[in-house]
Amino acid sequence: MALILPDGGELVDLIVPDPQRIDKNKTAQDLPYLDINDYDLQWIHVLSEGWASPLRGFMRESEFLQTLHFNAIRQTDGTWVNQSIPITLDTTEEQKNRLGKSEQIALRFDGQPVAILKDPEFYAHQREERSARTIGLTNVEHPTVERIMAMGEYLVGGELEVLKPITYDDGLDHYRLSPAALRAEFQKRNADAIYAFQLRNPVHNGHALLMNDTKRKLKAEGFHNPLLLLHPLGGWTKEDDVPLDIRMKQHDAVLADEILDPDTTIVAIFPSPMVYAGPTEVQWHAKARINAGADHYIVGRDPAGMNHPNTGDPIYDPFHGMKVIQSAPGLDRLKIIEFRFAAYDTKAEQMSFFDPSRAGDFLSISGSKMREYARNGESPPKGFMGEQAWKVVADYYDSLPN
Repeated sequence: MALILPDGGELVDLIVPDPQRIDKNKTAQDLPYLDINDYDLQWIHVLSEGWASPLRGFMRESEFLQTLHFNAIRQTDGTWVNQSIPITLDTTEEQKNRLGKSEQIALRFDGQPVAILKDPEFYAHQREERSARTIGLTNVEHPTVERIMAMGEYLVGGELEVLKPITYDDGLDHYRLSPAALRAEFQKRNADAIYAFQLRNPVHNGHALLMNDTKRKLKAEGFHNPLLLLHPLGGWTKEDDVPLDIRMKQHDAVLADEILDPDTTIVAIFPSPMVYAGPTEVQWHAKARINAGADHYIVGRDPAGMNHPNTGDPIYDPFHGMKVIQSAPGLDRLKIIEFRFAAYDTKAEQMSFFDPSRAGDFLSISGSKMREYARNGESPPKGFMGEQAWKVVADYYDSLPN
């Protein structure tokens, strides 16, 4: 089966080939440089492997403005590709004045060059406008607004040459499969449909119900070998989210519990930072999975959302992400699997799709309630989560200070 084409028709690969690395590293050592942080490094990782294809580096001003105002970028042939989240590198006026005439700039992390930025373009960073258009808020208690407002007053864009693959040496690199590696795996397994599920939390049996139901539907449509890409976000997340290593351990336990079929599930890490931008961000999550070869995408409730820092209410309508993604520019090639609300069925003692005719039989177990169970050493109702998977979650919350 031919996989869905990446945006732009060709998967971008910005990593310098092996034979050229020694020379490119020598070049980078002698270039004027800009120090970057771990957040910037995560975006270099994203760009280098082609998750944001056809972007070939940090956004220039034209790309940045199109992303802010249209959630898409026009290509030279007149077509549009979805790009809802800005991927930028910020800098200060002092650094702009020092580097503004350079033809190439080395990007250094922990004192070592990791990439070369070619033909750099410096432009003003309208931070409040960016926050308002991307997040929908300018409240600095939102973690991404806080980050944006602390950035430099200029952005610098340009094409990237990444000196070697980005790795983290945290015991999880084997999960960080590039779009090219995922595509090769899908083809090796002769998949005729790939359905992706994005998440940043532990998997409970309601999530699994949605994924397993998607597999059932795809087979009913005539697909013979649909594969699930269980694809947790692995970049920066806010402090109170469950850490990545715990989530990966929990996802492995879900497979060990056979809540999901280990033979038809691929677990891999999506390296993007989290933005918490609701319907705007869910477009990015979907677009990136097209580049990885997925042709079906499961949209959950309140994707990429969070509660308002002042009111505690959801910032975004829980169903707007699902609605937006179905009409977003550049995503029409992707088949959207709509969210169906799952809750704990007290009669069946399992997670089931909500039945309004017997609403009283259902219990909605929120993330807060799940954490309360874990912190108090209680078990959730039978059938909420697999036994091994729950133990990972409970042990993590039990380890936290009271």
